[in-house]
Amino acid sequence: MILFESKLHSLPLLKKGKVRDIYIVDDQHLLIVATDRISAYDVILPTPIPNKGKILTELSNFWFDFTSSIIPNHISDIKLEDILSDKEELRQTQGRAIIVKKVKPLPVEAVVRGYLIGSGWKDYQLNGKICGITLPQGLQLAEKLPETIYTPSTKAAIGSHDENITFADTCELIGVDLAKQIRDISIKIYNHAIDYAIKRGIIIADTKFEFGIDSNGKLVLIDEILTSDSSRFWDMDEYQIGTSPKSFDKQFVRDYLETLDWDKKPPAPTLPSDIVDKTITKYQAAQKIITNS
Repeated sequence: MILFESKLHSLPLLKKGKVRDIYIVDDQHLLIVATDRISAYDVILPTPIPNKGKILTELSNFWFDFTSSIIPNHISDIKLEDILSDKEELRQTQGRAIIVKKVKPLPVEAVVRGYLIGSGWKDYQLNGKICGITLPQGLQLAEKLPETIYTPSTKAAIGSHDENITFADTCELIGVDLAKQIRDISIKIYNHAIDYAIKRGIIIADTKFEFGIDSNGKLVLIDEILTSDSSRFWDMDEYQIGTSPKSFDKQFVRDYLETLDWDKKPPAPTLPSDIVDKTITKYQAAQKIITNS
């Protein structure tokens, strides 16, 4: 079943994101449905990727459990069947929805980089820096950085673009202590994950995390974590410094869109069937390798 947009009538809809639809369960909980929508350059594409939402959910749930010793996350113990009684609503959400604790999201994308690629590569070519962090001269495309770096960005609304900011900017946004806590935990999570993934033949080049504050004032990991939508997964066997490596993530879709005469503004172009099929294959490969499923 392809799910481009969920339709749950038993719960109030809170909002629709680029990929996820969020419903209110009660004062303390939300239901998050990962659809098969895919976005690029902050624009939702009209073509869904079948089963993408289920793959993202399985990956996120795996990593939430894997990192639970480092930081608590928003996953609750409530099951879908405890909330939804309608068979059609259960059919829509099975395998692609989670019930989470309601927290206050923070306005920062916690981006962590281990390799020089993407917008970081473009910034480095301009001034030798990423988000104000000076890097050694002479680094090449896709080269492993001397150490993991934290390069936050703004958390933009749908249709707007995230913007790289400095660590000092995050201190102004959320306070010094919280900014330091997010930076240190983000790097710790990333380093913990890359050690696991590299043993399975996947390089996690970079990723982004989102955090919230719970009712007790504690930092909580939220949204999705280390998926093919939020990370760059490279095939270690194909990795070569100086070239853009083959990936298991939506960079494949971005690369296709770069071949088109599209201004990266709505409406987005449709994806041909071969691009959809290859994208599914890449997402499934990452899921199976990482989760051993």
